[in-house]
Amino acid sequence: MMMGPVRIALAALAAVAVTACSGPVTPAGPHAPASYYLALGDSLSQGVQPNATGVSVDTQQGYPDQVYAALRRGHPGLRLVKLGCPGETTGTMINGGICRYPGGSQLAAAVAFLRAHRGHVLLTTIDIGANDLEDCGSQSNVIKVLSCFVTGAPGAVSRLATIMERLRTAAGPGVRMAGMSYYLPALAEWRNGSSGQTIAKLVERLEAGYNDLLERVYAKSDAKVANVFGAFDTGDFGDQVRLPGIGKVPRNVALLCRWTWECAAPPRGPNQHGRVRGHRPRLPAGRRSQLRKARAVMKWRSWRALPGAG
Repeated sequence: MMMGPVRIALAALAAVAVTACSGPVTPAGPHAPASYYLALGDSLSQGVQPNATGVSVDTQQGYPDQVYAALRRGHPGLRLVKLGCPGETTGTMINGGICRYPGGSQLAAAVAFLRAHRGHVLLTTIDIGANDLEDCGSQSNVIKVLSCFVTGAPGAVSRLATIMERLRTAAGPGVRMAGMSYYLPALAEWRNGSSGQTIAKLVERLEAGYNDLLERVYAKSDAKVANVFGAFDTGDFGDQVRLPGIGKVPRNVALLCRWTWECAAPPRGPNQHGRVRGHRPRLPAGRRSQLRKARAVMKWRSWRALPGAG
């Protein structure tokens, strides 16, 4: 299973998307007609991983691949269409400039696909906005960090609103959509002494506000939100965890280092993408109980949100 953003996104998206899609768009069965899961966004939607030489490459281990595998059990005719682009920002998603698409941009390609397959799209997921502010956490001082967020965040949020409005219009009101908040690679700055810890705490507060704004845009477009920011315990600077080769760090820093390549030595690190592990990590009994309860609540809420439910 995927670790880091992919594993966490799978768990969160499975709660808000898989259960929400329990009512098939098309009849299920061995000969079910095709339906589609459209995955949009940046490198996370393509499952990017650093290879042995440190080059980031696309894989088939991203969260859309995992969600697709879960959905396909109940929708045999389902097909996964991945349009994500590594390095994509909200601006390039609208205007193009990184990856090549019919129509010139990822958004244009997505809108054309949704229109062409209207009535046959089971689910659309999207993660976009992280690359708009990617450099903010690496700024050398507090003033530059603040300036980066103040300058970049409003435009990114506005462009996301444009993206979601166009997607929803093209898809129609009945298509399930899910977005996601982001984890915070800049927490790795904590390891760089007092100045790095100041930056990490500041960026966490700013990123929390930014993610909140992104979530509001998704909600306005009637899209569910996978809370990846919360799943990484991004705000938990209190609990101390000992990491081999690093020492004691706050829980949020430890999770980032365990689940991504951000704290890894070269050539694979530092890299903000998630690691791949052979098994799901074990949680303490109390945490497992909390997770089960949270999933049950999210499933109930998703079911209640279905047309005609309850």
